Amino acid sequence: MFRKFILTLAAMVIASPLALAEINPEGIWKLNTGKVTVKVVHCGKNICANIVDLASKNYPDGTPLLDALNPNKSLRSRPVMGLPVISGMTQTGPNTYKGYIYNADDGGSYRAIATLTDSTMVLKGCWLVFCRDSNFVRVK
Repeated sequence: MFRKFILTLAAMVIASPLALAEINPEGIWKLNTGKVTVKVVHCGKNICANIVDLASKNYPDGTPLLDALNPNKSLRSRPVMGLPVISGMTQTGPNTYKGYIYNADDGGSYRAIATLTDSTMVLKGCWLVFCRDSNFVRVK
């Protein structure tokens, strides 16, 4: 009985570093709706991301989508392609980051938590007590 306990404990100790292995957040991530794709990179000690692809890149007249709803009037003429959308994400635990996201659909910046697995990133953006999850899938 004691021997079985020791073997089980030893297996847990050996396996635990694998379970807690850090996942590299850097890479290309696509929103599960296909609407937007971002590239996540390290920015110093934090992670950040910019838009690298959109399902709809242009307005109906063919001109590129702009950050038209940005509260800063001087930024409203910048293209949505390349737009920084994740900033200041600091690691707060294993595969968990806290920082900010920017939503060009409404011009709002929100507190956010990113939780990673090998193939998914759940980005939870919050305003006051209202939160919304966005699910991303790793492309590469």
